[in-house]
Amino acid sequence: MTRPVTAPRPVGISWRPGAPRFGRSAELAVAGGVQAVLLAVIRPGLAGLAVGVLYAVAAWAILSAAFRRRRAFRPADHVTLTRVVLTGGVTALVAEHLLGGGHTWTLVVVASTALVLDGVDGRVARRTGTVSRLGARFDMEVDAVLVLVLSVDVAWSMGPWVLAIGAMRYVFGAAARVAPWLRADLRPSLARKGVAVVQGVTLVAAASGVVPYAGALVAVALALLVWSFGRDVIWLFTQRTREGSTDGARRPRVLDPVAR
Repeated sequence: MTRPVTAPRPVGISWRPGAPRFGRSAELAVAGGVQAVLLAVIRPGLAGLAVGVLYAVAAWAILSAAFRRRRAFRPADHVTLTRVVLTGGVTALVAEHLLGGGHTWTLVVVASTALVLDGVDGRVARRTGTVSRLGARFDMEVDAVLVLVLSVDVAWSMGPWVLAIGAMRYVFGAAARVAPWLRADLRPSLARKGVAVVQGVTLVAAASGVVPYAGALVAVALALLVWSFGRDVIWLFTQRTREGSTDGARRPRVLDPVAR
């Protein structure tokens, strides 16, 4: 789901930065236009529309700051940017849903598309030789926002305990500010990747309202997430104790260097 530290040898066509056809600002403007079209298609209602517009403005500001040193987005970033747009649609639909609006199956379709594309950007990054930490962070944060929004939707019917799924990533980030050793690089883990996939799939299934025993499935997904984060915290603490220093805390942290 995120990119590794070092880029592997590209398997397919290698991308060269050169002079981009469009600048970063133009690409964000196009994404904003696509977001507007998506909102017009899904028709979330006035409240959902307002939330969708606020999301688009916030996303534009954050991405402009995060990618200020890049003249243009790289190929894999375009895929992730598409997921940003889709997540905005999900956010608008969830806001409307909380007010009693419909669009349940529209929500499921848009969220499912965003989840499917999550497996595409990493492949594009590897095939074009454009793997980077910034792209990894971009991918990871979009995943986190989508899971958070979906957990809000499911929590509305199942109870506030579901919010723990969406909040755990941010609680971990807050803890890392107090304990810098939590920011050290994590070892590659297919289990971590699998647990992350389970969260999104389970929340979408629960949001559909047609899956039996959805509450039990969401509880299992939460248990797996607690186990995954707990395992990583223990490993990071062990490494800190073994090294006898916090040197690793100065390195940018990568949640899942397996897939991207």
